[in-house]
Amino acid sequence: MAADGVNRCTGGNNGTVKRPSPAAKRTIAALAVGLGLALVVVGLNESVTGRAAQRLPDQIQSINPVRSAAQVQRQEKIEIDLIDGYTGVLVVNNVELDVVSLDALPVAKPGQQVSLPLAVIFEPGNNTLSFQPTEGALVEKYNTGVNTVTVRYWKIVDGQSAARSFTWQFNVI
Repeated sequence: MAADGVNRCTGGNNGTVKRPSPAAKRTIAALAVGLGLALVVVGLNESVTGRAAQRLPDQIQSINPVRSAAQVQRQEKIEIDLIDGYTGVLVVNNVELDVVSLDALPVAKPGQQVSLPLAVIFEPGNNTLSFQPTEGALVEKYNTGVNTVTVRYWKIVDGQSAARSFTWQFNVI
């Protein structure tokens, strides 16, 4: 200790701290950025979304509500988009619903609205099946909780005897 009461370092080291060189800092930063980008690419390649996440058969382009939807309303429309040349029927909670083709409905006069039947509507131009629960229909509303929908679909030229099926569920709040 010095006479003034202050501790002083003695020896050859004057208290300098070794720091990495600027080149080493840039190398470390470049490696960190490269690792981050690699993780993003891996994440994007491993993620499953859209059709793949729904595990839809090739003949079904889309469904709504989607598989395992968690907050479906009690009277939300069910829609199934089939590929060209296919049709089908819907079974909702073990109730098979009637299907009416838009082609079978009377042609409306200009300015007149057409009343749709309380059934599944098949739109042949779009190859879609849609059903809206409503009062008087076989299914007036979905049950609270888990609901199950099965679509039996087939190529129109092959007939219903060649039908396949696809089933999914959704939750009603």
